[in-house]
Amino acid sequence: MWMTRLLSTTFSSIKPHSRLPKSTSESNHLNWSIYLILSTNPPFKTYVGVTTNFSRRLRQHNGELKGGAKASQAGRPWICACLIRGFASKSEACKFEFKWKNVSSKMPRKRKSKEEEGGIHLLQHRNAALNKVKDSSDCSHLEFEWKLEPI
Repeated sequence: MWMTRLLSTTFSSIKPHSRLPKSTSESNHLNWSIYLILSTNPPFKTYVGVTTNFSRRLRQHNGELKGGAKASQAGRPWICACLIRGFASKSEACKFEFKWKNVSSKMPRKRKSKEEEGGIHLLQHRNAALNKVKDSSDCSHLEFEWKLEPI
């Protein structure tokens, strides 16, 4: 008993039944990716997100599984336009996603001509924003895979 009192007075910040901190976060072991999806129905839209499992996430956006973002409900069905792989952590992926969305929102959009169909102008806009982000960041460890070419 006296030993417990001595330890608790000497090390007051230590609680007797405190949880031990996790040695490594689960998120550090996962391969984080950023994705760009395109709606297939007018009005065409794009959506940028972060995930560790793109196929599951796309099924969520398309309403096949619970958990899709509210913002993506109106554009269903969605198809993959671009995947960016190789982020070491969720934090790194989220920072890149924020930069991409921020640059994209600040760039002026070109007016869609009547000849343009299927959201190509949106993909071109997102690609131009992505190129600006790539120019200002070290992306040598990332893999960029366009599924739909932004011609």
